Amino acid sequence: MTRDRSYLDHNATSPLRPAARDAVIAAMDRFGNASSVHREGRAARAAIERARDAVAALCGASSRDVIFTSGATEANALALTPGIAVERGTGGFDRLLVLATEHPCVLEGHRFPAERATTIGVDGRGVIDLDALDAVLSETSSRGEQVLVAVQAANNETGVIQPVAEIALRVHAVGGLLHCDAVQIPGRLSVDAATAGADMLALSAHKFGGPQGVGALVLRSGGIVLRDRLLRGGGQENGARAGTENVAGIAGFGAAAADLPDPRAEAPRLRTLRDEAEKGIRAAAADAVVFGAGAERLPNTIAFAVPGLTAETALMRFDLAGFALSSGSACSSGKVRRSHVLAAMGVAPEIASCALRVSFGSGSTGEDVIHFVRELENISNSRMDSSGARAA
Repeated sequence: MTRDRSYLDHNATSPLRPAARDAVIAAMDRFGNASSVHREGRAARAAIERARDAVAALCGASSRDVIFTSGATEANALALTPGIAVERGTGGFDRLLVLATEHPCVLEGHRFPAERATTIGVDGRGVIDLDALDAVLSETSSRGEQVLVAVQAANNETGVIQPVAEIALRVHAVGGLLHCDAVQIPGRLSVDAATAGADMLALSAHKFGGPQGVGALVLRSGGIVLRDRLLRGGGQENGARAGTENVAGIAGFGAAAADLPDPRAEAPRLRTLRDEAEKGIRAAAADAVVFGAGAERLPNTIAFAVPGLTAETALMRFDLAGFALSSGSACSSGKVRRSHVLAAMGVAPEIASCALRVSFGSGSTGEDVIHFVRELENISNSRMDSSGARAA
């Protein structure tokens, strides 16, 4: 093929934005430690604080409540612990409620004992079962338990958006806290609108054009105290996270946050690409299944399956044809494995094994959609033998 490759895997990682690249390079030319008081140290500190301001502005938070981490995995682990308090001197949290479709770093990386963690189910669209949430909140409240709830604002595999504001009202009514993995929101939707009511947010820079290896926990409600820190030692990040800061990564994070397009314009553009691609998928394979089709979804994401076309086969063929897409989460050591998200949604294993994900980003174009649909049609047709029966 003479054309360039089509990159359709922005939910896994998005290419580095030019402004972020420039900020990283500029920061790498400095050599001061941000904890030092000399001129070089102050210059490094200034770069960090500019980035902190930019990330805070992105989230509608105060810059003093932005804690830089190595990524969203660390940010989620830092937040999801019994040793978190709303006010200094109060007790910690007794129970964690997690959505069944949460990212593995939440399901497996939280710091509550197993017997103190409860999973909340979703419906066939992938949307939280609010009746189940109400029942658990009522039960825990009757026992006098303090509840911390973790809900992914938008699912990384299906793009399904959760009703965060509605969940927050229920959680706050019983005195609980709501933590949101908001990794997939920046660059696609307004972070403020999509996470309204959440008390804490986890972000990852590389999902929206920042460098890999840097993220943040953002505390949006006053008085939250992280008593159970993951990394202890120095007093960096206002004592919340020890260790010399990754100045270059943080500077790139801030630059990417400040450089994001206005979601009021970007979301409709991405939605047009998504809807055209979805229309093409259904035309290329009449039996295609689009996951979460009946729910509100990210404007850039399509998770679908063509029955009889396994994800392993499809991914290899798309890659050879010049397309980068995925089968879901990119956090499985490069392996294609059955999706816990689709299992929670009640998708049959034989359909889930065919799941693919296309996710668009700032560099995606209508031409990408045209070529993708054309290749899908070629691959889909190969399921059929000359007699019209499915190939073995």
